[in-house]
Amino acid sequence: MSTPFELDLHSEYLRADLLLAMGQPTEAARILTAVVAAEPANEAALELLARSYFGSAQLNRAEKTLARLVDLAPANGWARRALARTLERQSRAAEAAVHHRVADALGAA
Repeated sequence: MSTPFELDLHSEYLRADLLLAMGQPTEAARILTAVVAAEPANEAALELLARSYFGSAQLNRAEKTLARLVDLAPANGWARRALARTLERQSRAAEAAVHHRVADALGAA
């Protein structure tokens, strides 16, 4: 059985997911910051936060969030590919290449 606090976090996660789908990544990131603060190892919340930062061109924050996700789940091909694309958008192709190679090895699209 879940506690009310857990339900609130889940509801906030779902609300942020909806906001991102509606094209409001900045608002989604604002909500997800609190969710990730409460659940710092929650990979789903970190991924959605990274997507929100990337979608709102907050590339430094996206990079930090994706690096954290890669640290938690080194075999996450999606996170590797997203980190590579974030680095590319910051004109850091050499750093991105490493993550692209790992993502390729993991079979990530």
